[in-house]
Amino acid sequence: MGAELITGRSARMERVTSESSVTVRLDLDGTGASSISTSVPFFDHMLTALSKHALIDLEVEASGDTHIDVHHTVEDTAIVLGEVLRTALGDKAGIRRFGEAAVPLDEALAHAVVDVSGRPYLVHGGEPEGQQYHLIGGHFTGSMTRHVFEAITLHAGICLHMRVLAGRDPHHIVEAQFKAFARALRAAVEDDPRVSGVPSTKGAL
Repeated sequence: MGAELITGRSARMERVTSESSVTVRLDLDGTGASSISTSVPFFDHMLTALSKHALIDLEVEASGDTHIDVHHTVEDTAIVLGEVLRTALGDKAGIRRFGEAAVPLDEALAHAVVDVSGRPYLVHGGEPEGQQYHLIGGHFTGSMTRHVFEAITLHAGICLHMRVLAGRDPHHIVEAQFKAFARALRAAVEDDPRVSGVPSTKGAL
């Protein structure tokens, strides 16, 4: 089942496989309200932060074979989130299209730039060596951070440049990235009163 537009810039999708069951509902014109349950506590924390700082209302219900690894459930949730985001954006008429944010979390600092371009692309760098091996909260491997952004950008059709500029604590390094992405996304999907139609010389995004 693909994502369906509910109303305005609100969309919903349910995806069920032998590895996971995921339902996501999203409203781009929300207030940052969220209800998140993925069975992966640290990922719940990150999606709650994403919702709050992007001012996107977000409902996520996911479960899966976490007794094997959290990988499938986290990846599949990110896939559905990207699909729902793409659908909610519609033809992208009147949006700002580009967004940028630098967000600190104590010693960590992340910089994100978003282009709602219709062309999926991720540039991700700057995490300290070894970050990918950290098990955050006892279940979320550091390498999943990049994987989540890969899935979102691919399925939402957006370009994201994410750089970690500083950081020591693995939790802070991940959270700063999610918050920077949220703030950049918030700016990119906002209505721009000076824009008429789609913000592209091609006439389509």
